[in-house]
Amino acid sequence: MTTKVAVIGSGNIGTDLMIKVLRLSETLEIVAMAGIDAASDGLARARRLKVATTHEGIDGLVKMPEFEDVEIVFDATSAGAHKRHEEVLRPLGRVLVDLTPAAIGPYVVPPVNGEEHIGSPNVNMVTCGGQATIPMVAAVNSVTPVHYGEIVASISSRSAGPGTRANIDEFTETTSAAIEKVGGAARGKAIIVLNPAEPPLIMRDTVHCLVSDCDTDKVNQAIKDMEQKVQAYVPGYRLKQDVQFDEVTGDDPLRTLLPENDRAGKAWKVSVFLEVEGAAHYLPAYAGNLDIMTSAALRTAERIAAHRNQEGAAK
Repeated sequence: MTTKVAVIGSGNIGTDLMIKVLRLSETLEIVAMAGIDAASDGLARARRLKVATTHEGIDGLVKMPEFEDVEIVFDATSAGAHKRHEEVLRPLGRVLVDLTPAAIGPYVVPPVNGEEHIGSPNVNMVTCGGQATIPMVAAVNSVTPVHYGEIVASISSRSAGPGTRANIDEFTETTSAAIEKVGGAARGKAIIVLNPAEPPLIMRDTVHCLVSDCDTDKVNQAIKDMEQKVQAYVPGYRLKQDVQFDEVTGDDPLRTLLPENDRAGKAWKVSVFLEVEGAAHYLPAYAGNLDIMTSAALRTAERIAAHRNQEGAAK
């Protein structure tokens, strides 16, 4: 039994997501794509792939006959647009998987809290940087409390479309909040870098976690285990080098972020260096930042669909 889904947004993310559903999912069936640019490549490609389309956005989508059977809607537009989409679709009983930084629904990072919010009417996929780095913050936090987590996401400027550029502030705010709420850090900070290098570089992420004295072998193993969990749905996700453990000495300003009771003892800065290569289903391989978002959204929607089907069977 398949669950019918629709995508709002015919740009890079929405188009890649459509293709992933068509190629990879055995449980989801995409039946509609909505955009606002009648000449977009995404809508043209959808029509070639026999997916119904509208260029009238959310208003056109809800009028389509295919919409009647849609249970899950992916929103690949912008944080501002998502607010209206939420207002329109929630009363109609559709589940929203939000790929914008609007953060109306709870944050979801599949290998960390993928089962916690599968009954929510709206789930938020945080950001590309969040999907890449929060699993590592959570891995460290599973062994020892993370007092401060800082991530730097470096992406090719070519893979940052108008939606990404318009949402830079939302990116940093949403990612910082999710580092705390999902990753478990007491304090979080996020930085994004648009790299103009040519040829384009694939996504690189750096994660720094401040922890008190701990078993570094256990932390290292937790990070490697988490790498494998993410690779299950993002094959191009990998550690770029060995995890680094740097002792935070007495005069380091980072020590001020430690709990007062821990400031006299040993502390570590745990640094994780990641690389995310895209699967190149629609986007180029260097656009790992977009690929990890669509892959995480697909994994989340499949879990939601399975949950809904189980509930339906129980009734």
